[in-house]
Parts: sequence; C-alpha cells; structure tokens
Amino acid sequence: MAFPEDVLAEEEELVLHLHPHWKAAIRPALVALLAVVVTAVAWVMLPTTDGGRIAFAVVALIMLYQGIRYGAAPLVQWRCTHYVLTDERILLQDGVIARERRDLPLNRVNDHVVTQSVLDRLFGSGTLKVDSIGEQAALLASVPRAQSVQTLLYELIEQDRQRHPEDDEEEAAEEPELPAQRRGLFRRQARRGD
Repeated sequence: MAFPEDVLAEEEELVLHLHPHWKAAIRPALVALLAVVVTAVAWVMLPTTDGGRIAFAVVALIMLYQGIRYGAAPLVQWRCTHYVLTDERILLQDGVIARERRDLPLNRVNDHVVTQSVLDRLFGSGTLKVDSIGEQAALLASVPRAQSVQTLLYELIEQDRQRHPEDDEEEAAEEPELPAQRRGLFRRQARRGD
C-alpha cells in the first residue's frame, strides 16, 4: 500500500519513505512456499481412497492455516509498514485493517541509535531507535541502509534547528539556573586534608 500524501502538512516535504528491509519478508515467504509444497506433496502422495481424502483435507487445512498465519499475514504487515521522514517529523504507520500512526517532531528528538547484528551488517539494515523529550521513543525495526538513514535524520534535525532557533532559546530559558559554587567550602576541605 502506498503512503497517503494527505497526512503531510501543506509546507511539509517528504524526504524519505521506507518499508522494513526485504530480509524481514524472507521467512514469511518461505513459510508460505513450504505450505504450498507440503500441500502439493500430500495431494500426490496420499491415496485417493476415502481415508486418503480425509488425510489430505487435514493436511491441506493445517497448511492453509500455517501459510496464512505465518506466511501471508506477516508479508501483508511488512508491506503495510511505513517509515517516513519529512523535513518536520518522523511518521511511523503500520497495520492492515486497524492502523496505528505515530508522529515524532524533529525538534523533540534527543537521541538516535542504530543497532546492527552481524546479519544486519551483511544486509545493510539495522534497528533505529529514536528517543525524544519526555518518555516518547520510536523503534524502526529492520531499516534498510540504516546508517545512511541515521545520518539523514541527523541532517534533518540540524536543518530543523536552524529553521526554528526560537525553540532552542525557549528551552534554554526554561532551564533553571544552577547556584554558584562555594569556593571557600572547598578550600577549607582541601586544607584539612593536607
């Protein structure tokens, strides 16, 4: 499914639109293929008697369930998961029938970390965890070209800070002033230790 452009604001520009890496679809595709192969083998190998037909029906039903539950459904979910970076926010959307969409404004991002296993490094994918002000966090699993996406995210955050410098000034004004250090207290302790 394509990502709906109507969720973007008027001045907002789409920078990057991704789905999870194709390696996430390998296992479900193999399960669906295995279900079809097992059903075909059962069709050929089981006798055409009443008992054979019942056995084939049982095998076919089990493989249909397995193929849909662990094959087709994860493939559809993979295809319906969107990771979108704009010049103002990060959008995460997933779900087939019931959808969930999360927005994370770039000016609220504190930290972003890429985690890669050995297999992820071979495929060039990874998991991108984006932390923001407060307790919000976004987890983008199996991101293709994860390191490039992290670099692009950093550049977008810096561009957003340059476009909106008043946000940084407001945050600085909200920070409480630290009390001045008492230098005399520290000098006395240093003299006592001598």
